[in-house]
Amino acid sequence: MEYSTSGTHIIADLWGVEFEKLNDPSYLENQLKIAAKKSGATMLSCDSQAFEPFGATVFVVLSESHLSIHTYPEKGFAAVDGYTCGETIDPMDAVLYLISVLQPQKQELIKLTRGEGKLEVKKIS
Repeated sequence: MEYSTSGTHIIADLWGVEFEKLNDPSYLENQLKIAAKKSGATMLSCDSQAFEPFGATVFVVLSESHLSIHTYPEKGFAAVDGYTCGETIDPMDAVLYLISVLQPQKQELIKLTRGEGKLEVKKIS
């Protein structure tokens, strides 16, 4: 079997998110699991870490690659990252779900197309 090297990488900066949402690793872990499922990805594992005095990191390992969030609640900021290999799973579905539940006041997204012999970068918003 030959595997495709192509992949889609979505990077999202979310600003103006409620402190409570960004400082709750259990809530974030649950939302990333739902996001992975909504995108059709296969979740292999999930790990989260709370930081003192604020913040959290959640990392979901997917069969297709990964989904992660790093938060700075005191600044209302979250860095979201979704990457999937192949062409059957779209990480944008997972990122858009996270945007819908985190409800940022501002968001900036970049889409990277990777592994096709050239790196293509496109700013989405």
